[in-house]
Amino acid sequence: MKNLTQVLANSAQKYKDRPAFAYRVGEKFEEVSFGELYEQVQDLAMGLLELGVKNGDHVGLFADNRYEWILADMAVIFCGAADVPRGSDVTDHDIIHIVPHSDMKIMFVENLKLYEKIKKNQRKLPKLKKIILMAKGEKAPKGVFHLYDLMEKGKKSREKNQKKLDAACKKIKGSDLFTLIYTSGTTGVPKGVMLTHSNILSQIEHIPIKINEYDRMLSILPVWHIFERMFEMVALISGCGTYYTSLRNLRDDMKLVKPTFMASAPRLWEKVYLGIYNNIEKSSPVKKAMFHAAYYVSENYNRAVRFLKGKELDTTGRSPIISSARALYEVLICVALFPAFKFFDAIVLKKIRAATGGMLKGSVSGGGALPMHVDLFFNNIGIPVLEGYGLTETCPVLSVRHLDDLVIGTIGPLYPLTEARIMDLNDGHIIYPGQYGVKGELHVKGPQVMSGYYKNKIATAEVLSKDGWFNTRDIAMMTYNQSLKLYGRTKDTIVLLSGENAEPVPIEIMINQSVYVDNCMVVGQDQKYLGVLIVPSLEMLQEHGSTLKEVCNNDQVKFLIKEDLKRLISAENGFKPFERIVDFALIDKTFDVGDELTAKLSIKRHVITAKYQKIIDKMYKDR
Repeated sequence: MKNLTQVLANSAQKYKDRPAFAYRVGEKFEEVSFGELYEQVQDLAMGLLELGVKNGDHVGLFADNRYEWILADMAVIFCGAADVPRGSDVTDHDIIHIVPHSDMKIMFVENLKLYEKIKKNQRKLPKLKKIILMAKGEKAPKGVFHLYDLMEKGKKSREKNQKKLDAACKKIKGSDLFTLIYTSGTTGVPKGVMLTHSNILSQIEHIPIKINEYDRMLSILPVWHIFERMFEMVALISGCGTYYTSLRNLRDDMKLVKPTFMASAPRLWEKVYLGIYNNIEKSSPVKKAMFHAAYYVSENYNRAVRFLKGKELDTTGRSPIISSARALYEVLICVALFPAFKFFDAIVLKKIRAATGGMLKGSVSGGGALPMHVDLFFNNIGIPVLEGYGLTETCPVLSVRHLDDLVIGTIGPLYPLTEARIMDLNDGHIIYPGQYGVKGELHVKGPQVMSGYYKNKIATAEVLSKDGWFNTRDIAMMTYNQSLKLYGRTKDTIVLLSGENAEPVPIEIMINQSVYVDNCMVVGQDQKYLGVLIVPSLEMLQEHGSTLKEVCNNDQVKFLIKEDLKRLISAENGFKPFERIVDFALIDKTFDVGDELTAKLSIKRHVITAKYQKIIDKMYKDR
């Protein structure tokens, strides 16, 4: 296939009556078949052509997960144009930058609330001429088009001139843009990532995870982000149905839809993990004992199986003698625990899995590092969490674990057709290919790598070499299992006055394991020691206050968190002396998406630093 229009056309023919997408209407899901989707996409695309959209145009698509999103997305693609997507939580700053910079003249907006936000800034958006309202049931203001009206007009136009649309589709080349995604801006002004039809086709045609027309996928991550969007395209090419859900409805929708697969983020699994343990702590002594016995057996049995399959993390290269002796031991463990494992799995762990619908074959977690204890927990209880890795600039996946190659603690083997080299951070020589178990800066090359940043040759040249190598700015190593392991961002590195380099991400992941912590950010650039800003968990500290402000001012809370920091960031957990947290400050506001967090739930270090600079300064001034 040379472009994405052929993906939908082929699937509509092959899976015509099967559900392609579904959305909530009250307590039920309304399904749309592949055949219906194909017709509606063509109708809307024709309406857009009549509105003046042409090959090479950029069309704004500002909305959250909903059926109209995929409808508008595919319709823009069928016109030979590229969409410029963003969530409904888009800020005024982003609107003023993205809309003019992207050269968009036409924009879809989710609802009237978002329309008002655009209208407020319209004087600063001179190129924007037409706005299309998406929400069914909301009346378009004067001068604004409605998606469903446009679709109806397009349907009538298709009856007279289908050839116009067919011609537009045939013009689309693999090198044409299908989307222009502005990065979340964790470090400053968002840059427009140019992704082509060939980029996304290389991902969906070579995904190493088996998905078919009998699978059901839940969509919960922001659909405008390339990670979730790539999996929607995978669903389209595979004949799999995608069901739109939300954090509010996730628990109910899992039981209702019984998904077999979903894309997810680490924070989602952390919250599910804490929820499970909170429920266990509240249960009777008998149920609590049964769970701990079940998990102990499953943990040890699965560890033995992973070792015997060669899937236990190996960063040092074990000797054949040690491996042989260990293999004999693990065989004995498997034999001894197998009956107990089957027993506890049937009467305890199966009930926990039922909370996800009971049919989940796996979930790819991306957009951040998955804490090791969470990773182990879900894989040990029979819910394979397949951690993956990538960037918007790589459309997005560079590596991913799959069911046949699942090494916990890694981000999996390289994606098909992807090359990698790991460079020494000091002198730039190539560590990998050649050496395993040595950390360095990860550079990649492959068909998924972007064509560059829109209208920004300088920024493009900083990360993309002339021969196609993209600098991820991530620190990684290739393990002896032929899987990548990440160690943080080179640009996140905190340099202390002593000259020591501290990677904040592993420290933050460990601190977030505390039941008292909702979120955190490590600080200390050009200081003598590390400190941390902490948002306490109101849910776990309710007995110490009804609001975050009350919790933050409670001395007992400060003591509990201080003791937890000592326990977590310790030599026993592998942290060096200069990585210890010497001081901390409690923040009485949650880190929210669109403010302190990106859509991927990554922290925006520059935003948090600017917002709490006085608190950071006081933390170091007091000492």
